[in-house]
Amino acid sequence: MPKPENTAGARTPWQVTRSVWYAMFMREAISRTMADRMGWFWMIFEPLAFTLIMVAIRGFIRGDRLIVGAEFIPWMIVGLMGFFMIREGMMRGLGAVDANSALFAYRQVQPVDPVLVRNFLEGMLRTFVFMLFIIGAEMLGVGLFPDNGLKGIFWWVSLWSLGLGLGLVISVAGTLVPEVGKIVRMINMPLLILSGVIFPLNQLPHWLLEYLMYNPIVHGLELLRSGFFEGYKVVHGTSATYFWLCTLITLALGLLMHVRFKERLKAK
Repeated sequence: MPKPENTAGARTPWQVTRSVWYAMFMREAISRTMADRMGWFWMIFEPLAFTLIMVAIRGFIRGDRLIVGAEFIPWMIVGLMGFFMIREGMMRGLGAVDANSALFAYRQVQPVDPVLVRNFLEGMLRTFVFMLFIIGAEMLGVGLFPDNGLKGIFWWVSLWSLGLGLGLVISVAGTLVPEVGKIVRMINMPLLILSGVIFPLNQLPHWLLEYLMYNPIVHGLELLRSGFFEGYKVVHGTSATYFWLCTLITLALGLLMHVRFKERLKAK
């Protein structure tokens, strides 16, 4: 009569997945923060330098007069930080599969795992950098603390969710079709301009604004700013429903693509 199997030491699928994520998170965290001695410097200096350059340009053409209900510098910083959160979600997802291809030899590791881990780590790092900016701005007398903290936090996490969805989609498309990665890198700067990061879109002609409002990043940034500045007038047509519809579609599409092309991603 066969003896019953000893399952006392067996782990559940969730425990295995959690262990994989923890190991990959520590690997990515060390790589991002310690492998490059200039890593922390660039994470802080990039948005700071970009903000100073844009403030100088917009101040020269008197762009601060076009914003209703918010000071120009805090308005700019919030928009930049929100955009960088989404952008890094896309870019970190782009190379996640190829960078961790050797780990797919272990059956516990799936191609979606490094994408999820990288985006979670990036969200933590960007949140920390944003907090440093808020503290620094308050010390310099620039009001950057959110007027509605819960709303600000909610839309900050919402932008991270959109970046994750885009990262999931691009991680598959960019791995299977390398040209996709080149296109994504090329559209970074145009996307920053067309998302209302450095100038308010409500001053544009109505016929042009209608097309730009198809970009969900615009909606997310405007709603994030509304959480930071109580009297801020968001761009006409801003919709939380549209933003979350796009976010959920990208998340679902990205996960479905990972399920559908899992074996091809492993074979790359």
